[in-house]
Amino acid sequence: MSPKLISLQVAMPRAVMCNGEEVSTGIFKVPVLKRVQMRAFNLDGDRQADLSVHGGRDKAVYAYPSEHYAYWKKELPGTALPWGSFGENLTTEGLLEGEVFLGDRFTIGEAEAVVTQPRIPCFKLNLKFQRDDMAKRFLASRRSGFYFRVLREGEVGSGDEIVRVGQDENRVSISDALKVYLGAPGSGEIRKRALRVKYLSDAWREEFSGQV
Repeated sequence: MSPKLISLQVAMPRAVMCNGEEVSTGIFKVPVLKRVQMRAFNLDGDRQADLSVHGGRDKAVYAYPSEHYAYWKKELPGTALPWGSFGENLTTEGLLEGEVFLGDRFTIGEAEAVVTQPRIPCFKLNLKFQRDDMAKRFLASRRSGFYFRVLREGEVGSGDEIVRVGQDENRVSISDALKVYLGAPGSGEIRKRALRVKYLSDAWREEFSGQV
């Protein structure tokens, strides 16, 4: 069966309190039932709060595999986990980190997008779950999800097929990219291949170029 879009989520930034200070965040995504336009910088109705670390062309849309929810339900008993709980715009089925490669192109509804990098969580995931250890646990799980750059704008909606229309020849999976980021032994060869990926995000290209 083809991968598909299980649920679509958007949110505008809102203010929450963190250590007595007001913080703006767009992590509280909520499902939308209608079809929406996927644009170069985000989905209609969606915004990122801190553009210095979120959003931009390389991180216009965030996807997270629905398959990981079973793991988190065991890890976080008693915690409500509706689709979008991890701040994802797209909750997917059939696209796991070991099978999705940097630079892979997919059509989703009328849109076309390309994979640019894994997601590294920030402290706002802790805010979302009201746990000081959530970002650390998320990264340690290696269940990162991944970001898309939008190559062709168009309408998308829940139930759409996600069709791989191009696969990058360097074959660096999202799981592999995380290994490089985390400095896993023997990942130097993967790093070199990752740097050859045309659509590797600028931030990760800089990160990988600085590694020795």
